[in-house]
Amino acid sequence: MLNSLTDLLDFSRSFSRIVPFINLASIYQTSSSQSAFNVAPDSEAPGCPSYTLYSQSPQGNASSGPLGLPFMRPPPECRTFTSSAVEKVVDDMNKLIANPDLARLFENTFPSTLDTTIKYFNQTENVAFIITGDISAQWLRDTTNQLAHYRALLPLDPNLQALVKAIINTEARWIAEYPYCGAFQPPPESGLSPTFNPWAAGVTVNPPVNNLTVFECKYELDSLSGFLKLSRIYWQYTNDLTFANDKWTAAISQMFRVIEEQSQATFDEEFNFISYYNWTGGADSLSPPVNNYGNAEPKAYTGMVGTHHRPSDDLSTFAFLTPANAMLSTELMHQVEILDLIGDSNTSALAREWSARIESAIWDTSIVDGIFAYESNGFGGQYVMDDANVPSLLSLPYLGFLDRSDATYRKTKDILMSRKNPYYAAGAGFVGVGGPHADAWHPWPMSLISAIYGTDDDDEIREMLYMIVNNTSGLGLIHESVSIYNSSSYTRPWFAWANSYFAEMVLDLAERKPHLILKMEQPYRIGMN
Repeated sequence: MLNSLTDLLDFSRSFSRIVPFINLASIYQTSSSQSAFNVAPDSEAPGCPSYTLYSQSPQGNASSGPLGLPFMRPPPECRTFTSSAVEKVVDDMNKLIANPDLARLFENTFPSTLDTTIKYFNQTENVAFIITGDISAQWLRDTTNQLAHYRALLPLDPNLQALVKAIINTEARWIAEYPYCGAFQPPPESGLSPTFNPWAAGVTVNPPVNNLTVFECKYELDSLSGFLKLSRIYWQYTNDLTFANDKWTAAISQMFRVIEEQSQATFDEEFNFISYYNWTGGADSLSPPVNNYGNAEPKAYTGMVGTHHRPSDDLSTFAFLTPANAMLSTELMHQVEILDLIGDSNTSALAREWSARIESAIWDTSIVDGIFAYESNGFGGQYVMDDANVPSLLSLPYLGFLDRSDATYRKTKDILMSRKNPYYAAGAGFVGVGGPHADAWHPWPMSLISAIYGTDDDDEIREMLYMIVNNTSGLGLIHESVSIYNSSSYTRPWFAWANSYFAEMVLDLAERKPHLILKMEQPYRIGMN
């Protein structure tokens, strides 16, 4: 263990030819401790309740269904963004959904992101700030998932379109400067105070970060893929290329730098240790320290891209996270058309090349006994499990990596939704996949949503859907996790991503399987009804 700067320097010198991408001695000199900040108070509008508290008890009138789910939207004057297009979808689905409790859950969840999380938006500045819910920071991954279900509304609502464009622009600025970071403080234009993150106190990050900008700098590959997905959604539904400005192209350039760096093996041919980024946990950090002095488990070259943390913010066991690479491969291919249209043929070719390389590597190195492993290391190590957070193995069809009928996926799904997955748990009223972020007996509703995307079986869909509906602890919101022993034991009453993902899945069923949830069998499609 390194107990002093002298020990650290001796450790550094012991590698006579360490590749000098990071000066390991700087670990003791550059800390991302945020102890200088004060906790930001609730920034709700005057007279409006804190939604953190509001979401913890039933509000409004009850639905007419057997669950009597409450109306959980904040009062109109307290909503952080309004959209007439969103309200039309809510009205449409209230009339069309057959089950009153499901209708109420959709009514609460579909507008939740706009109702509660848009903390700053200035169209002239092209800047916006959106929080995850009960944590006052913007995660790249969460933001995309919080907004994805509004994609078909972008051509119908110019203000919503401008909001998403501003979010892309703000995130591009962050990524261009800190491509290894995934969570950020409010932009200076907002006038909002940065928030103290106790889980980042005592954590050292290299390259160093400015905590007035960065909330947390765990390196999670899916954060970059999330930015690509939001850019792709915006382009597909608006045909507006003006989002691809200098900031955006700078962010894309930095992303390819990370992809190149994190695809390399831990040691080169002469056993020089290669390190471009490291993150050490601290006594107060939520995630344990990344081993090997913040540099993670050794990996061999496969063509995949390594990551230090999972989409759950938890520590990876092995570097090559299969679903994160699947998402990256898919989204890189989607960027090809955008890059061609803006005249960047070199980067377009790079995106095509990396997409194909990663996809091949997934199929070549991530299969064990006919199923996908969650993680691998290039040395033959493969971890068969899944984590509820998207991207996950269960969500591979949702990500667009493969079809839900794919034989390898179907076999993988069967294993993951069984005792053969260490993070599958089942109780009398709730089952699903969780992860180490909470504990082994708190599955996440998000896993059931992903599994619904992964099947065409009506009975399976119906069972999982109503398992979610029946397990909101009477609050009419989607929680992070629910105990298999006691459904009133849950984590995070206000979790915008989970609410959005649920609403997105309901809209998918309204189009794909209308007979399961609607009063009539005619599909419902936004903008076509």
